Amino acid sequence: MVRCCVLYHSLDTFLAAAALDTMRRYVTWIDIALVANDAFVPLLFELILAPDSIEQLRAAAVGCVLAILQKRMVPRQKVALLRSLPVSRVFADPNLVIKVPYLVTGYAAEVLECCKKLGFTDIDSSTPVELLEEALPSVFYVMQESEEVELGNVVEFLSDYVITMRTPLQKQAVYLGHILEFIRVQICYDPAHRNNLDILDRIGREEEDQMGERRKDLLVLFCSICRLAPDVTQLFIQNLLIRALSSSEASVEEVEATFTLFYRLGETVNEEAMRTGSGLLRELVQMLLSSQFPCLSHRMVALIYLETVMRFMKFVQDNPQYIPYVLAAFLDQRGIHHPNLNVSRRAGYLFMRAVKLMKSKFVPYLDMILRGLQDTITQFTTSDWCSKNLECSVSEDGSQIFEAIGLLIGMEDVSPEKQSDYVAAFLRPLCQKLNEVLLDSKAQGLEESSAKVLTLQQIIMALNALSKGFNARLATSICPAIGIMFKQALSEVLEILIAFPNIKILRNKITSFIHRMVDILGGSIFPCLPVVLKQLLMESEVPSSHKLLPFLPVSCAFGDASRDVLEETSQYLKHTVYGHEAKGSNFAPKDMVDFLVLVNQLISKFSTSVEGILEEIFPAIATRLIVILSKDAFPSGPGCNTEEVRELQELQRILYTFLHLMANHNLSSVFLAPNCRGYLDALMQLLLLAACSHKDVLLRKLCVQIFMKLIKDWCTNCNVDDKVPGFRSFIIEKFATDCCLYSVLDKSFEFHDANTLLLFGEIVLAQKVMYEKLGSDFIIHFVSKGLQAARCPHELTEQYYQKLQANDIKALKSFYQLLVENLRQQQNGSLESFVDVHYHRDVSKIVKVYIAGVLSSKRKKSPILFV
Repeated sequence: MVRCCVLYHSLDTFLAAAALDTMRRYVTWIDIALVANDAFVPLLFELILAPDSIEQLRAAAVGCVLAILQKRMVPRQKVALLRSLPVSRVFADPNLVIKVPYLVTGYAAEVLECCKKLGFTDIDSSTPVELLEEALPSVFYVMQESEEVELGNVVEFLSDYVITMRTPLQKQAVYLGHILEFIRVQICYDPAHRNNLDILDRIGREEEDQMGERRKDLLVLFCSICRLAPDVTQLFIQNLLIRALSSSEASVEEVEATFTLFYRLGETVNEEAMRTGSGLLRELVQMLLSSQFPCLSHRMVALIYLETVMRFMKFVQDNPQYIPYVLAAFLDQRGIHHPNLNVSRRAGYLFMRAVKLMKSKFVPYLDMILRGLQDTITQFTTSDWCSKNLECSVSEDGSQIFEAIGLLIGMEDVSPEKQSDYVAAFLRPLCQKLNEVLLDSKAQGLEESSAKVLTLQQIIMALNALSKGFNARLATSICPAIGIMFKQALSEVLEILIAFPNIKILRNKITSFIHRMVDILGGSIFPCLPVVLKQLLMESEVPSSHKLLPFLPVSCAFGDASRDVLEETSQYLKHTVYGHEAKGSNFAPKDMVDFLVLVNQLISKFSTSVEGILEEIFPAIATRLIVILSKDAFPSGPGCNTEEVRELQELQRILYTFLHLMANHNLSSVFLAPNCRGYLDALMQLLLLAACSHKDVLLRKLCVQIFMKLIKDWCTNCNVDDKVPGFRSFIIEKFATDCCLYSVLDKSFEFHDANTLLLFGEIVLAQKVMYEKLGSDFIIHFVSKGLQAARCPHELTEQYYQKLQANDIKALKSFYQLLVENLRQQQNGSLESFVDVHYHRDVSKIVKVYIAGVLSSKRKKSPILFV
C-alpha cells in the first residue's frame, strides 16, 4: 500500500487515491499500529502538507488520518497517538487549514473527547489540554472562513466544549466571544430575501421556516453560553447594539440577528437578575427602550424588537421609571402605529399582555394611552375589512387593543365618572359602525364571505374584548351606567342574530359576546334571554316534518312500545330522521354544543332563577338532542375517528353536564313540568345507558350522580308520595341492578384505574341513597334479582345488608369491592358481558320508544316552543 502510494501518487492520481480510500476502510478494525507508524503517517502528511498536492490525493489522505484519529482506544493511548501526529504543521498554515476543514474539526473533537474523559487539570503529561488550546484557533478560523464544513458538526463540537467549562478563564472568555460571533453570523438571513421576508410571501415563508430550523441548535448553544458567562454575553450584546446604533449602514439582517440574541438572553436571566438589572442588563434595557434603532420599518426587525421589549417587562415592572419608554415603544411607529398590519396587530397583542402584567402601574398614564390609541380606534371602525386584512394569527385579530383599554378603564383606581365617559367614548363609535353596516346589509343582503360580515365580526370581537375589563360589581353597583351601555350594545348585537341567524361566523362571535354579558350584567340580562335563546335555537331547528311532533305522553313514561308500533317507528325513522326529509335540516352538533354551554353558564350563575326559562326551552333542547343522539353516532374501528363523530361525542358530554347541572342546582322540577315531562323516559334511558357502559368513566360518574340527586328529589320513604309514578320501579329494577351490580361485574370495570375507583365510590354511595329513600323495596329486589341471580353466597349477602345499614360509607365501599371481586372469581369467566346480556346497546331503541309515543298521540297538537 505504501509502495503503491509512493510510486503512483504523481503518476496515477486515481490509483493512489483509490489505494488510500481502501486503506481508510480497513483502519476501523485492524491494529492501529499497522497504520499509525513511521511508514504511513509521514506519507499521509506529506500528501496533506505539500503545496502542489493534488486535491483528490489530499482529500484521500485526510480521510485516512481522520480514520486514525477516530479509532476507538483507551483515552491515554489516544492522547499519545494525537501527540504523535504532526497536526501542528497544518495549524501553522492558514491557507492549508481552509483546505482541510474536516481534519481540523475532527482532530479537535477527538482531543475534546479525551479532555472530557481525563479532565482539564494538568495532572500529568497525558492531559490533552494543551492540544486543545493549540487546535482551537484553527477551529475558529475554519468556522469563520470555510463553507465546506457542516454546520451541525461545528455546533456539536462547540456545544460539547462549552458544556465542559466551569468558570471561564480569560483565554476561554476570548474563545466564547469567537463562538458568539460565529452564532451571530450563522443566524443572519440572506439579504437576497429581504423584500420577501418583509411582505412575507411564499418565498419569505419558506426562508423563515428554513432559518427557524437552522437556528434551533445555534440558539441552544447561545443560551448555554448565556448561563455559563452572562458577563461575556451581555458585553457582546452591548457591542452589537452600539454597532447597530452607530452605523448608518447597519443591515436589516444584522439588526434582526442582534435583537434575536438579545431576546434569547432574556430567556436565560433569572427573576432576581431581571428585577435588579444586574451586570450590564440595566444599560442594555435602557438602550433598547430609549434608542431609535435602524431598520425598524422592516417587518422582521419590528416584530423581534417588540418581542424583546416584552421579554424584559419584568425589569420594567420593578423599575417604573422606564414605563414611558415602554408605552412609547408600543404606541408609536415601532408598535401599534407601524405601517405593516402584521406588526401592528402583534403590537396590540403584546401591549395587552403588558397591560395584564402592569395595569395598576399604567393607570397614571391612562389619558396618554387613550389619546395615543384614539386614531387606531377610529381607523378600526372606519375600515372596510376584507380577507387580506385578517391574515394575522387567530390570536391577533386586532381586538386585543380593546381588551387592553377595557382592563385599564376597569381598574378601581379610575373614578366611576371617568370610567363611564371612557366606556361611552369607545362603545359609541363601535355601535354606530355596527348599525351602519347592519342597515346596509338588511337593504342589500349579506353573504357569509362578504366584507360586511368581516366588519361585523371585527366589531363584535372588539365589543367582547372591551368588556373583559369589567365585572358584575362594577357594571351593576359601582357604575350602573356601564352596565346600561353594554346592555344597549347587546341589544344591537342581537339585531344581527335576528336578521342573519344562519351566518355561522357571526353566530359564534355573538355567542361569545353573550357569555361575557352574562358575567358582567348579572340578573339584568334576563329580559334579553328569551330573544337570545330563541334565536340560537332556531339555527339548529329540527326538520319541518318534526315541527308538529307532540310531546311523549305521560302514560308512556318508563314503558315499552308494541312490536307493531316499533315497526312503524322504524319506517318513520328511515324516511325522516335518517332519510331524505332530514337531509336539508340543520342538525349541527356544534351549534347545540355552543347553545348548551351558554345554558350551562346560566344555570351555574343563576340557579333556580332560570327555572321558568328552562321550562320554556327544555322541550326544544330535548327534541334536538334525542334525535341527534339517536343515530349510531359512535361507531368503532378504523376510519371512525372523524370530525363528525368527535362533535357528536362532545355534544353527548355537554348533554350530561347540562342534566347534571340541572339536577344539582335544584332544577329537577323542570323535568316534571307539563310541557317537559314527556321527554323524561328517553332521557332516563340515555342516562342509564351512559351510567352503565359509557367508555368515559368520568361521564359515567356524572350520570350516577344525576340519578342520586333525582332519587333524593323525587322519591320518599312512602311509595304513594312519589312525585313521578314509575320512577321508583325504574330505579329499583333497572338502575340498581344494571348500573350498581352488573356493570361493576363486567370485566371492563377496572379497579386499578383511579377514575374507575371514583366511579365505584359514587355507585356505592348511590346504593346508600337508594336504601335510605326506597327502603325494603330496594333491598329485597337488589338481593333477590341481583345478588342471588349472580350466585352471591348467603353469608356475603347478609354482610352486605349489615354494611348497608351502618353509617360507615368507607367500610361499605371496601366490602362491596371485595364482594364484586369474589363474584368475579366465583363466575370464573362464565359471566358474560353485562352490556350484551342485561342491557340493549342499540341507542335507536330509545328513540323508537320516544317516537312510538309520538305516533300513538298524533292527535295532540302541543306546539314545540320556538319551532
